[in-house]
Amino acid sequence: MAQALNGQYRIVGVDPGLNVTGYAVVESLPEGLRFCEAGVIRGGSRDLGRRLATLYAGLRELIAAYRPSVMALEELYSHYERPRTAILMGHARGAICLAAAQADVEIVSYAATQIKRLLTGSGRASKNQVQRAIQRELGLPNPPEPPDVADALAIAICHHYLRTKTEWLQSAGLSRHLPGKR
Repeated sequence: MAQALNGQYRIVGVDPGLNVTGYAVVESLPEGLRFCEAGVIRGGSRDLGRRLATLYAGLRELIAAYRPSVMALEELYSHYERPRTAILMGHARGAICLAAAQADVEIVSYAATQIKRLLTGSGRASKNQVQRAIQRELGLPNPPEPPDVADALAIAICHHYLRTKTEWLQSAGLSRHLPGKR
């Protein structure tokens, strides 16, 4: 587990995309979550190499500015009818992971259904349900927009709660209840 910076544990959540990548930065504090920043990185070019370079540069800048402890990503998912989509998304995830790895930032991934289930109680929750859950969780005046930002916030919040649960179980001597532990 990554070390906290000056007692702060910053999480950057990333919703990978080639055209639009959502990002969100939150701090995990003993009293709960604190929203720092969220936005999108737009690929802008039709050329794949340029889009990836823009994505990589944007994430490097974000990481340098916020020095996160961890980067939480949505896992790659694609329907079997669209293998090309999975391949293209793999390029985006590669650029994202490279930016984090070069900055020595831990990378964790979560399935979209796991994120939705944690926030709403249903792995098949709608975008609107997820946005409302985030709004409530962070005390935002409005649901987060665009959906790429909402997804990035959901990923960061998911990591916060799963990390908190893991730490609590470990401190209580109940680590055998963690996934993969006997």
